[in-house]
Amino acid sequence: MDITSRCNSVKHSPKKLRKVANCVRGLNVNKALSSLRHMDEKGAQIIENTLSSAIANAGNTENFDKDMNEVIIKTITVDEGPSQKRFRARAQGRANKIIKRTSHLKIVIG
Repeated sequence: MDITSRCNSVKHSPKKLRKVANCVRGLNVNKALSSLRHMDEKGAQIIENTLSSAIANAGNTENFDKDMNEVIIKTITVDEGPSQKRFRARAQGRANKIIKRTSHLKIVIG
């Protein structure tokens, strides 16, 4: 049985989150949590919170009776969320566009 956890509209770019997600994809849940705690990336904390939420969701289901040492991360998907568009004033009346990207994160364990 697969357990999912989602985190939508995270204020972090998908490119930076995918870099962290690729490091823990397919790992054991306990190994993934320990490696995420020792990473210096901001995205590691976001993925760690979502992964711990998925573990808590697994504890709340009645049909999920596996040991956490046997549970692995099946899939981690990082999709692009809505972007905020801002402008920065430049010289001679011009403006540069600033795009503040967000991400949708989905973790499936089983």
